[in-house]
Order: sequence, then C-alpha cells, then structure tokens
Amino acid sequence: MTAPRIPTELVAPLFSPKTFASPAQVDALLKKLRDEYPLAIAEVPGYDPHWIVTKWEDLREITRQDEIFHSNDHSKSLVTQMGQQMIEAYSGGKPNILETLVHMDPPVHAAYRAVAAPLFMPQAIAKREEFVRELAQKYVDKMIAHGPALDFAKEIAFLYPLEVVLSVVGVPEKEHAHILELAQWFFNYADPDLMRPGANPMDPDEVIKTWTIVWEEFQEYSRKLTGERKTCPRDDVLTVLANAQVNGCPMSHSATSSYLLILGTAGHDTTAATTAVAMWVLAEQPELLARLKANPKDIPKFIDEAVRWTCPVKHFIRSAAQDYELSGQTIKKGDLIYLSYMSANRDEAVFEDPFTFNIDRAPNRHIGFGYGGHICLGQHLARMELRVFWETLLPRLESVSLDGVPQMAESEFVGGPKSVPIRFKAA
Repeated sequence: MTAPRIPTELVAPLFSPKTFASPAQVDALLKKLRDEYPLAIAEVPGYDPHWIVTKWEDLREITRQDEIFHSNDHSKSLVTQMGQQMIEAYSGGKPNILETLVHMDPPVHAAYRAVAAPLFMPQAIAKREEFVRELAQKYVDKMIAHGPALDFAKEIAFLYPLEVVLSVVGVPEKEHAHILELAQWFFNYADPDLMRPGANPMDPDEVIKTWTIVWEEFQEYSRKLTGERKTCPRDDVLTVLANAQVNGCPMSHSATSSYLLILGTAGHDTTAATTAVAMWVLAEQPELLARLKANPKDIPKFIDEAVRWTCPVKHFIRSAAQDYELSGQTIKKGDLIYLSYMSANRDEAVFEDPFTFNIDRAPNRHIGFGYGGHICLGQHLARMELRVFWETLLPRLESVSLDGVPQMAESEFVGGPKSVPIRFKAA
C-alpha cells in the first residue's frame, strides 16, 4: 500500500519558525493533520521526507521503543538537506554536532544518563527546595518592586528558572546572563528579537551556523569550569560531570560539554516558557487566579496543565532502525519521523476539549516532559521550581491583567513567549 502524502502547501508551514509565533495557526494546522493525515509523509522542498506523527498514542508507541526508533542517526531537530551535510562535515561524518542525552541511543544513553540522574531524583531535589524558595522570594520581591506593570517574560520568567538550574549546575552567577543569551541564540536562531547578532534567518542553514557558534562557546566554557571542579570539588552538578566515569573511562570533553549545554539551555528555557504561559493564562482568567489563591493545593494541577498547554518542546526527529507497522502504515528502515509533541498534547482522543485550559483534567496525560527512556531528566526540578514560585507569588498577587499583546518566539523546535506584558495589583 502506498504511504499517504500530506499536500506540501498544507504541511510546509510546520517547517517554518514564523508559524510558531501564532499558536492559533499552529493549533489549526495540527488539528487538520490529526483529522485528515494523522500519520503521513511530508515532502517539503529542501528537506528529506518525514513521517509526521500527530497522534498521542502513536507518539508514545514510538518514544517507548528507543532500540527501534533512534535519536542519533540524524539531526534531532528539523534541518535542511544542506544543513545535515554541514553537520556531518563539521563533526567528521557524525549525524549530530552535539552528544547530549537527547541525541543518544541505547545502551549509550542509559550509561550517560546514570551519571547525573541521582542528582535530579525527587529525594535529591527536595533537599534544594529551601534554596529554590529563596530564589523564588527574590524574584517575587523584584516583581512587586517593579510594579504595577512589567514584561513578566523578560523580567521574571526568563531569569528565575535560569538562576535555579545554573545554580544547581554550578555556573557562577556572573555568567548567567551570557548563558541566557546563548540559550536564546540556540533555540531562537530565526527570531528577530532573540537571534544572535549577525544571524541571517533567510539563510536555510542558519540554524547549523548558530549551533556551531554556541557549541564552540560551551566547549571552551566547559573546559574551564570542569578543570576547576577537578581540583576544587563542590556540591554541584559540574563536580559530578568533571569527575564522572562511563564504562570505566572518564567522560570525554565533548560529552561533558554537551551535558552542560543541555542543562544550561533546555534545562531553563522550557521552564521559563511554562512560567510565562502560566502568567499569560492567569492574566486572562481572573477566576482561575482567585481559585488558586483560595486553594493553593490546586497549584500542582495548574502546573501540569500549563506544561500541556505550553508544550515547550515542539518536536523531535527520530529515524527507524528497522521496518515497523504503526497504525496501519509501514515505516521503512531509515525513514525519518517528525514527532509533534504539540499535536499530541492537543489530541482529542486523549484530552477532552483540548483547546481549553482546564486544571481539573484527571488524569492529565500530557507528554510535555516526553515519554519513555528519554523522559526529561530535570522534570522533578522543573515541577518543584514552578510549584515553589507560584506558592510564593500568589499570596502577594491580588489581580493581574494583560498590559499589551503577548508575543511568542519564532521557533519550531523549543520555545514559548518572548513577551508577556502585565499590569498587576499587589495584595
């Protein structure tokens, strides 16, 4: 049977960062794909063909089988054919520049994940709650002092999760602003407000050029910090990485740098996006704000729905290591697969009334943190820092409303709001 093809004019916007600046446009496009082409091939000029996976059940089936659907045989995010050639030329023939956990397959992935996993388990994270609460208090105080109006995304949501995760990792505070800049370049290479100076978003290979620049900076920075931790250990993640062994051998500099990059970029950017969206929702729904103030026990449910609603990671790419039958279609060995987490988190077959923000979903089976062996290593830290922030802020917030039009970043990979202007009254 011939595999179904999605009309190019329909699916092409999914490959463009600009589309993701409009959540309504993305939702409408993905709904049409779920309804008419739930599992079909996209052939967009300049790109290799990709199976587009839009359904929650299909995405979960793929992501729980890392041995069959690989993460390291091709770029983990959408790149052009020329971009993939540039990656391989830069990396000496490897399919990826980076060696992060998201790029690894079994059994390598499990070995490297085990290096830092104990530091991010609930029991370990709980020991840091008092410190995180101090940081939350710092940023709530800053917000109140800045009132009655500010851009919540820029002044609070970008910065609070950044300081949390980089402090846990062990990056000096004086370097936090530069790490934020690198993270924004990394995920928002095409956004006019967040991309690196000199970037050319019209260049189809800009993403590879920017990634290379960011990667080289992280390697240089990692060499300095890990060298310090080998001679002067501290209670931080960097010390563990600097002295870690995998299969009896020290971690390579490339692997250590990749760990630092993923913790310093995705480790904060996804939580920042969720924090900004959560405030956006509260500014539009005063009844929800009143409910959470009266019933703080509902904050974890609010956070879960904010993660589903935001879905900071928009997609990942995998490739089939063997032929596989999925929902009546035959995925061939070597085929590329675009996993739309954003679509899966709006799947009507799983989420009743998915386009409504509803904290009473029970269970809320979102996959905003991923699924399977690659589920987000930092999910427990993210949940804790989000919970602590709202526990700290809500008693001091009487009312809030939008003070302008929020803006989403132009990013088809990882992203969220770049501006959430609010006006508020402190309690």
